[in-house]
Amino acid sequence: MNIPINNHAPAIATNQIFINAPVDTVWKILTDINNWTSWQKDVTRAVVRGNVQEGALFEWKAGGLSFKSKIHTSKPMSMFGWTGTTIGASAIHNWFFESVHNGTQVKVEESLQGIFPKLLSKYFQKNLNSGVIKNLEELKAAAESR
Repeated sequence: MNIPINNHAPAIATNQIFINAPVDTVWKILTDINNWTSWQKDVTRAVVRGNVQEGALFEWKAGGLSFKSKIHTSKPMSMFGWTGTTIGASAIHNWFFESVHNGTQVKVEESLQGIFPKLLSKYFQKNLNSGVIKNLEELKAAAESR
């Protein structure tokens, strides 16, 4: 991973899930940023500028907040990650994919830092934990329905 999560951030979450779908299917769904709104209930807008590759910028909106993000890692069928900022916070979000038993093991990790996560660390930690689980479950549902 080109940028690891910040292990000293006020809020850190990691989780994983097995998806009963090939790794290429799971990869295509997650990296098709322009279609995030089709499978992530909280995402109301997502637009990537140019090709989905390292260095690409994208903007998205979720939970009423607007984010500006940059892809820092894109290793097909293996690793995908981005950094992002919103008012008073920044994040590092990393995904790992492994093909196992005719399916895909997906691990996600994220760190949140900034003034708001620092001041409201318990709130941000709780929301980050539940958000990571929701992202994994939504990705699983989208991939397994194809």
